[in-house]
Amino acid sequence: MINAFVNLVNEKDFEKITIADLTKGAKVNRATFYAHFNDKYELLDYILGDSASAAIENRTEGEVKFDQDRIFQLVLALCDFYRQPNIQCRSSYVGLVVPQMKDKILNELKAFLSQSLEHSYTKDEKNIFVPIFAQAIHEGALQWAVGNTDMTKEEVARRVSLFVIGGFQSSDRTSS
Repeated sequence: MINAFVNLVNEKDFEKITIADLTKGAKVNRATFYAHFNDKYELLDYILGDSASAAIENRTEGEVKFDQDRIFQLVLALCDFYRQPNIQCRSSYVGLVVPQMKDKILNELKAFLSQSLEHSYTKDEKNIFVPIFAQAIHEGALQWAVGNTDMTKEEVARRVSLFVIGGFQSSDRTSS
């Protein structure tokens, strides 16, 4: 069903994709579709959530730590997530998909950061710092993904990781 959805995304507008289109493409009946998903929005939500967690898992190799290398890898994971070919969508529903992508990846990122800071900060401190770190990491990756910088994703990741770990003064602004 996921492959059928991805194929359909490249052919027609999201709003015009029907359950019949999905079941035909997946070669399953409607009952099978509805046994797994309530509607196409739930399918999209599932695909994005799975892609978000996979992007982080692939880059961090399941190692949950809060250090410069891990933050570097998290930025790259978000860059990967936003640039996945199977997530590239027709312009007619970018307004629907991009906010969902942001929510999914931020939730996965916050979960990772919260776990990585488990023994470093109190609960109250984590409640403050996790969303701040997540937003900084996310924004750096998003700016690269939408083309708002000429830096490579590795350079963005390096600078964001320096910023998150050491603050703005730690960012080496003179080296390439």
